[in-house]
Amino acid sequence: MDLSALFPAFFQALEPGMLGMVLLGTILGIVVGSLPGLTSTMGVALLVPFTFSMSPAMGLALLGAIYASSSYAGSISAILLNIPGTPSNCCTLLDGYPMTQKGQASRALALSTIGSAVGGILSVFALLFLAPPLARLALEFGSQEYFIMALFGVAIIAALSEKNIVKGMITGIFGLLLSIVGMHPITGEARFTFDLPELFNGLSLVTALIGLYSLPEVVSMLRDEKDAVKVESSVSCSGIIRAMREILKYKMLTLRASIIGIIIGIVPGAGQSIASFIAYDDAKKSAKDPSHFGTGCPEGVLASEVSNNAVVGGSLVPAFTLGIPGNAVSAVLISGLMIHGPTLFQENAETVYSFIFSLLIANVAFIPIGILCAKYCVKLLAMPKPILASLVLALAVIGSYAVNGSIVEVWVMIGFGALGCAMKHFNLPREPLVLGLVLGTMAESELARALALVQGDAGQLLLGIFSSPICMILIGLILYSIIRSQYKKKKASAKPSDQKTELSEEARITAAS
Repeated sequence: MDLSALFPAFFQALEPGMLGMVLLGTILGIVVGSLPGLTSTMGVALLVPFTFSMSPAMGLALLGAIYASSSYAGSISAILLNIPGTPSNCCTLLDGYPMTQKGQASRALALSTIGSAVGGILSVFALLFLAPPLARLALEFGSQEYFIMALFGVAIIAALSEKNIVKGMITGIFGLLLSIVGMHPITGEARFTFDLPELFNGLSLVTALIGLYSLPEVVSMLRDEKDAVKVESSVSCSGIIRAMREILKYKMLTLRASIIGIIIGIVPGAGQSIASFIAYDDAKKSAKDPSHFGTGCPEGVLASEVSNNAVVGGSLVPAFTLGIPGNAVSAVLISGLMIHGPTLFQENAETVYSFIFSLLIANVAFIPIGILCAKYCVKLLAMPKPILASLVLALAVIGSYAVNGSIVEVWVMIGFGALGCAMKHFNLPREPLVLGLVLGTMAESELARALALVQGDAGQLLLGIFSSPICMILIGLILYSIIRSQYKKKKASAKPSDQKTELSEEARITAAS
């Protein structure tokens, strides 16, 4: 760490122009993130051309604020409408929307806002103080490590569908099969594309999420028009204080979710969606009563939002130290600033540090701005159901079209919408299907690369896996996850019988007396 550049960078980040860029980026990021279909990557990419005439520090401040705030803002539509604004907020709706149905929308939004800020701030400190050792860890990941990490994600499917593991595994495997659509990562062979260029890169995760969650909600709103959701007046200051107390209550969960987000963030290509699923799974397994998850449990909202915002700082570690973007957003962010010279970060440490401090300010800034937006967004629930359904449908069509600027994406969204309606009708969980889509492409491409490196020798590949410390740690985590899940399930099933024994004992004593 260059201490001589640290203090000038800190004061540079507090200049009015820099603070103005942070404020503008935060507002734009919240708008982008809260609209389904407009991802963090899209928001940063749209603003990159506007930074060409700015200084590097101001351009980075604007783009960093959009990145941080849009990662949080997707939780607003996830909590209020059961539609994830970005793919990373998919786990948030599992408990966020049930909290809204219970009349606790303001509590869920306050938890999401404060939790996202805490995760983001911790990841910024990791970027500031731990970048070199974390970057060395990123270099240890090869194709075989990525493949085993994808398998670790598949093990989470069982945790997401504990109520009916068979249904969960069916939908999860179906998601893995859908990820095959597109070109083979090594040979380039087109599979199930029907000669449509829009499908050559596979099914868009954003389009799939919009269809799976928005159209079933539209149908539900129109069918149950008289069943109104409990509406709160607004998100108050007392709600923010209560959320801070809850985060202190779940401080170990918050810390674990932050660490998960930072570590997943530094692994190039992993992304926020995987981090939120892993953190949610960890929170569920660590809870005293996992059965509350999925019914409006605050820990579920907290784990998902803390982890996906912790990825922000983590994804910038390999980008700034190795020149390897941690995810698509950091790739767009770094490539956009190459206009200022490819050696910008090597020769101007003050610019890098001022960006890090601006990112820290952005994570603090979206607390009041996010709460102010949420205060008015809650009032959406008071709208008549037909109008709200029309609004959601319009956003779904616009969002899916915006993904690639193609009408094919709209038809894909409608197809996933029909699938989502059928899954909701037959009580099939949709989250394992989403996880299958997220992990399928990663698992296939990394396995293909790993086999190519050993010239198709499966024995050599297995030897490489079992000789890799990271692979062995991940395999250990997979086994631990499965064993712990089964143990919790047996313990939960034993409780009712214990209660029955206690009741019968009480009845026997009462009868004897």
